[in-house]
Amino acid sequence: MPKLDLNSLPGHDIRRLHQIAVALFMAETEPFGITPVQFAALQAVQNAPGTDQRTLARTIGFDTSTIAGVIDRLEARGLMLRSASAQDRRVRLLALTDAGQQLLADVTPSMLRAQGRILAPLPAAEQREFMRMLAVLIADGGEL
Repeated sequence: MPKLDLNSLPGHDIRRLHQIAVALFMAETEPFGITPVQFAALQAVQNAPGTDQRTLARTIGFDTSTIAGVIDRLEARGLMLRSASAQDRRVRLLALTDAGQQLLADVTPSMLRAQGRILAPLPAAEQREFMRMLAVLIADGGEL
């Protein structure tokens, strides 16, 4: 079996970059007690109030059973509300509470600092190119 240099494997490097991105997010947003997934859920619902849990899961790239736990935690903190759809009582529609909207507004500058720190080692042109390439890879594997 040949020896493989882990740093030559894109999956390994992407996993490491994800660890770095989460660590930077958590460092910048620590006072708010929010995870990257919780932030994504809050922002996605802010962007599309009344979205349902299944659509939220698809929007932020999570499975439906995991997103239910995320919503449970946000709801327990008084940041998000679930209500039954008038058309289908099995469907749960999501909305931010006033506290959820305020937390999102308060945490956004810290989150943006974390995003800047992720890309800071790259010059501006390479940052744009990196983001463009990420979008291509994500779009191609989106159904996964």
